[in-house]
Amino acid sequence: MNDSAYSEILDGDVIARLSGQFLHARQPMVGSIVGHHKSPYRGSSVEFAEYRKYVAGDDPRLLDWRVLARTDRYYVREFEADTNLRCYVVIDCSKSMAFGEKGVRKFDYARKIAATLSYMLVHQGDAVGLEIFDDGVATDIPPRRNPLHLRYIFDTLAAAGPHGETGLVHELHQLAERIRQRAMVIIISDCFCDVDELLNCFEHLHFQKHDFALFHLLDPLELDLDLDRPIRFQDMESNDVLLAEPEIIRDQYIEAVQEYLTKIHEGCNKHNADYRRVATNQPYDSVIADFLVDREQLAKGRR
Repeated sequence: MNDSAYSEILDGDVIARLSGQFLHARQPMVGSIVGHHKSPYRGSSVEFAEYRKYVAGDDPRLLDWRVLARTDRYYVREFEADTNLRCYVVIDCSKSMAFGEKGVRKFDYARKIAATLSYMLVHQGDAVGLEIFDDGVATDIPPRRNPLHLRYIFDTLAAAGPHGETGLVHELHQLAERIRQRAMVIIISDCFCDVDELLNCFEHLHFQKHDFALFHLLDPLELDLDLDRPIRFQDMESNDVLLAEPEIIRDQYIEAVQEYLTKIHEGCNKHNADYRRVATNQPYDSVIADFLVDREQLAKGRR
C-alpha cells in the first residue's frame, strides 16, 4: 500500500508496525458472516456459553449426554457465536478542521487515522464504511469488506478537504437512526459544538447499542494558548473576529478549556463511549496503537 496517490493519508511503515494488532469490538456485534467478534446470538463457536433445557425442534446432536446420565433431564449445550462487524468511520470536515498551528492540520490527521483503521478492518475481515460531513453529509459510503471498496475509501479521503460549518450533532443523530443493527462507530472531530447537545448524541448511539469511539482532535495551541503578543482571532467557520491579549486571558481560557474537556470525557464515560483526546503533535500511529491495545485488553478481560 505504498501507492504515491495515497502517501498523504497512508504510511506503509505504520501499517507494517500495526499489522500484528487487531481491532476488537467492546461489545457483541451483529454481522453477516462468521468472524472474530462476539455476537449477541448463540452459535457454533468452540467457546461454551451455557446450558438450556431441550425443546422440540432442537438438534439432538447438541444434547449433553453426560448431564442426561447424571440428572435424567435433557439439556442442550450452547456456544458463543462469533461474527464480523460493520464499522462506520465518521469524519468532521468543517472549516475548523483546517486549523494546524503547532501540529499538522486536524483534517489531515483525521484522514490518516481513518485510512489506517479502514485498512486494518478490511484486512481482518470486517466491513468498513465512511461518512464525511460538514453542515451536511458530503460523503456516505456504506460498509463493505473487499479491497476494491477500500480503494474507493482511500480515493475519497485523498480528495476530501475541510469546508463549511460543523453539523456534528445533527449528523450523529441521523447516523444513529440510520444504522439498523448494532455496529462500531468511530468519530473523528474537534467537537466544536454545544457539549450538552453532543452528549445527547452519544446517549442516542448508546441506546441503539452501538460501540462507538471518539477521537477528539485538538491542536496544542488550542490547549495552552502559548502566544506572547496581542493577536487577532478569527472564527474559521463564522468569520467572527476577536482582538485579545493572550497574557491576560490565558488562565481563564485554560480553565474554560479544561472544564469543556472534562465535561466531554465524563459524558463519554457515562454513555460507554471510548474517548480519545488527541493533540495533533502526537504521532498518529502511537494513538492508534494505544487504541488497539486498550480494546484488546478489554476483550481479553471479558473471556
